[in-house]
Amino acid sequence: MCLAIPVQVKEVLSDNMAKVTLDGVSKIISTALVEEVKPGDYVLLHVGHALAKIDPEGAERTLAVIREAALGEAA
Repeated sequence: MCLAIPVQVKEVLSDNMAKVTLDGVSKIISTALVEEVKPGDYVLLHVGHALAKIDPEGAERTLAVIREAALGEAA
């Protein structure tokens, strides 16, 4: 199963790359598929590539559901 997860952009880097974080884990990803990414934005991350920007509320709701599923709790 493939899953895209919301991550927050911490730093925009050169060559359409960005440093993102999720629960304290940082990763360098490609933002070539998304226009005008800036620090603080949330993007959907899938296999190292940002697929789209999403609003912060939607990102937090999705992360809450993922965390509940990881703990085996009902949503």
